[in-house]
Amino acid sequence: MADLGALFLQAVFVENMPLTYFLGLCTFLALSRKPGTAVGLGAAMTVVMGVTIPLNQVIYTAVLAPGAWAWLGMPDVDLSYLSLVTFIGVIAASVQLLEMALDRYLPAVYASFGVFLPLLTIQCAILGGNLFMVERHYSLPEAAVYGVGSGLGFAIAVVMLGAIRARLVYADLPAGLRGLGIAFLLAGMMSLGFSSFAQMAAS
Repeated sequence: MADLGALFLQAVFVENMPLTYFLGLCTFLALSRKPGTAVGLGAAMTVVMGVTIPLNQVIYTAVLAPGAWAWLGMPDVDLSYLSLVTFIGVIAASVQLLEMALDRYLPAVYASFGVFLPLLTIQCAILGGNLFMVERHYSLPEAAVYGVGSGLGFAIAVVMLGAIRARLVYADLPAGLRGLGIAFLLAGMMSLGFSSFAQMAAS
């Protein structure tokens, strides 16, 4: 249990997807202009990563991994080369279900995403989390904790950035820093702050 807790904190803070690995910066920057949209994106990322990473762990372990077919007398079968296609398919299906649910029950949130909600299908942070799961040989409980932690870490980062950008709307910024300029600067400063967690974990 302690190991799962440490893995959760590591996924949230030490290995934060947008601020440590710089994955998913397209939606991270585009949908952080308004706090409400940022909260919606964070919740969507948490749901999608919390579902797809453990689900893909089961699929990979039971079907795709080398030796997964040994119980059928085919120990040499290795379908791991299909991992990327399979993971993207699972992610696409999960995003489609989320999109349908938001459109049905939360139309205002659905409208605020615009074209960026379908783009979660090819969101590199989500795919990266699934690939990290395979590379690190996570068990199913570890994959579930890592998925929720990674999504929550993304949510914390994008909500923080959204809140700061909302406060800076009325600030007298130099012309060159308005819009994406200040967003990149803020993201860089937040990244430096989150890098301190990695130093703490290493010490």
